[in-house]
Amino acid sequence: MTDPSSPEASLLAPDEPPAFEFIAGRHSSPFLITCDHAGRRLPRALADLGVSASELERHIAWDIGAAGVTRQLAALLDASAVLQTYSRLAIDCNRPPSVPSSIVEQSEATLIPGNHALSAAARAARVAAIFQPYHDRILAELNERAARAQPTVLIAMHSFTPEFHGVPRPWHAGVLYNRDTRLAHAVLELLRADSELVVGDNEPYAVSDASDYGVVVYGEQRGNLHVELEVRQDLITTEAEQAAWAARLAPLFRRAASRFLG
Repeated sequence: MTDPSSPEASLLAPDEPPAFEFIAGRHSSPFLITCDHAGRRLPRALADLGVSASELERHIAWDIGAAGVTRQLAALLDASAVLQTYSRLAIDCNRPPSVPSSIVEQSEATLIPGNHALSAAARAARVAAIFQPYHDRILAELNERAARAQPTVLIAMHSFTPEFHGVPRPWHAGVLYNRDTRLAHAVLELLRADSELVVGDNEPYAVSDASDYGVVVYGEQRGNLHVELEVRQDLITTEAEQAAWAARLAPLFRRAASRFLG
């Protein structure tokens, strides 16, 4: 087997899936959906990173249900979507590669032995094989839109666990943002109009330049309308639940975006 830590090596074998799935939407749709943690596959060269199969099914490896909601939303919004297909344990595509949380040595209480003491070359191999192709595809889509003067509304889809370290999380969904609050506040207002929902305002996470990549780089830095949306995982475990949440969110996103797009 080729040493994946060598600078010239490709981490992914030719017969392994690419680092992203792309769904082409209609050119007339302003919506672009990203899903940074859609998959839980690991490159064969990394084996199981020393992590049990049961742990690799948990949230530490991927955002459970987020990919299904993304695909359903893309269909309802005629949106393009880019989904990252490899596990966040190989490399987290919603972190700048320079920060420690890009390739974690421990996730929650679980040690990730295959991520310990990585060389610079081994880290660079993961960036080159997984992080860069995924983000290059997002950039290509954004650049194509800019070339045809197509407004972009960026939706970053994620999911979160019903409890964290044994503490229940009361929110059904969370609306996340950093400095640019335009779309996020509109989405938050519309979601909270549903009395059945408990909606977090930058909960259960808050966006920052160190903890997030997509909405910072593709939303704030490029001036695009954007929001990061989290849905609680126990609400989107089945295809029917994913479809129901997409049906809830699609008209809401249209209404929120219309405030700014006219």
